[in-house]
Amino acid sequence: MVKLYGKPSSTCTRFVGLVCKEKNIPYELIPVDLAKGEHKDPAFLVNQPFGQVPYIDDDEFILYESRAIGRYLSKKYPNQGTALIPTDPKAEALFEQAASIEAFNFTAFVGLIVAEKVFKPRSGLQPNEERVDELLASLLPKLDAYDLILSKQKYLAGDSVTLADLAHLPYGTMFCGVGYAEVFESRPNLARWWKDISNRPAWLAVKDSA
Repeated sequence: MVKLYGKPSSTCTRFVGLVCKEKNIPYELIPVDLAKGEHKDPAFLVNQPFGQVPYIDDDEFILYESRAIGRYLSKKYPNQGTALIPTDPKAEALFEQAASIEAFNFTAFVGLIVAEKVFKPRSGLQPNEERVDELLASLLPKLDAYDLILSKQKYLAGDSVTLADLAHLPYGTMFCGVGYAEVFESRPNLARWWKDISNRPAWLAVKDSA
């Protein structure tokens, strides 16, 4: 069984849990207490030298970085559960294109907004609202591009859901939760896509905790 080491509520840990649920892969969650600094313990750093969560132990194969883990699990079990990475070269190229869109045109901005609006207050710090406004101003035209893409196809890489779509869920859900749902809802094709992916049973199973 896959062992998933991470904070149950962390975005990246939940993403790996989501992939496991979509692929029907049993996993054991090994909680890592970040407040106690367990991610900086020497024993943890042996397997994750950057001291971040999550990492997996799959029959003594150690892997970290949630996107890499998602790809690995999707490719190891291609015919189990939901097919999340296409095998046709052109379809896979479109998936990789969509994965780049998520990383550099969505999470690069939404993740930083969430850091300001969610993670800073949790640590007793005030968000930098000027920085949030700058990030939001950069994000909105990119979401217009999403709306255009999704006016022509059901998902970002075509008409089948892929890992690239699912990767939006952890940060996107937190983004909506701090008052930005209208940003999605005001763009009809984006709103339709978001409603689709955010109501998938696999995500609902890990939405609050992996």
